[in-house]
Amino acid sequence: QLQFVESGGGLVQPGGSLRLSCVASGFTFTYYAIAWFRQAPGKEREGVSCISSRGGSTKYADSVKGRFTISRDNAKNTVYLQMDSLKPEDTALYYCAAELNPTDYCHMGHDYWGQGTQVTVSS
Repeated sequence: QLQFVESGGGLVQPGGSLRLSCVASGFTFTYYAIAWFRQAPGKEREGVSCISSRGGSTKYADSVKGRFTISRDNAKNTVYLQMDSLKPEDTALYYCAAELNPTDYCHMGHDYWGQGTQVTVSS
C-alpha cells in the first residue's frame, strides 16, 4: 500500500528555518518524481517545488526561489524540503505528492498525496 509520512512542520518565527521530510513506502520510489504542495486557509493548493526521480532536476515556485531547497535520498525513500528565511505568507499545510515519472525532469505532477504537515510562521 502506497503511503507517505510527512514530518518537520511546526511554529517558527519569521526569518527562521524548518526542514520537512516525506518518507514514502509501498511503491518503487526511484520511478517517481516527488513534489511539495501547500495550501493556506481560503486559498488554492499551490505547487512549491518538485524533484525528478533521480534528483537531477528541480523546480521551484517563484515565491520560494532562493529560500527553499528540495532534495531526495533514494536509499531512504525520503524527500526533504529545507525552508529558510520563512515569511508569514509561507504559513500553510504542506503536502508531498508522487507522480509516476522515471524521467530526469519534474513538473509538479501528483498521482498520490500525503496527509500534510502544518507550517506556521508567526511572531
